[in-house]
Amino acid sequence: MIVDTLENLKNYVSVNPLFADVIDFLSNNDLNSLEAGKHYIKDKDLFVNITTATGKTPDEATYETHNRMLDIQIPLSAPETYGYMPREDMPEAEYNDVKDVTKYPGLKGGSLIKCRPGEFAIFFPQDGHQPCIGEGEIHKAIFKVRV
Repeated sequence: MIVDTLENLKNYVSVNPLFADVIDFLSNNDLNSLEAGKHYIKDKDLFVNITTATGKTPDEATYETHNRMLDIQIPLSAPETYGYMPREDMPEAEYNDVKDVTKYPGLKGGSLIKCRPGEFAIFFPQDGHQPCIGEGEIHKAIFKVRV
């Protein structure tokens, strides 16, 4: 997991070859003005999903992991808190290959990290994450990047 400011995203370009395309997309697009839904950048290897989530408490939010994609989550309108737990500490659960997600309903614990507009959080396949913790509506961008 990485948490940092958007201005520093360029420092992580060596982590994944598609990060350069994310940075290019961010410099040429205003995330706040994009329509809700998926915007494909490099077919299914890189896209951004613009969505609005209703904030939940840590007890209401659900942990998840992905096998083929990493997430770059960027809150746009309000702070968003994420639960974090190493995948190796999580129980076995059913993987949905079509959606590339394993959900862990009812899983509690882990660490909480707050991310504000102008910041991002990167979650790798080894990172269990619990998004959408916050208050009210959270307008956000989720870049899905093939690992």
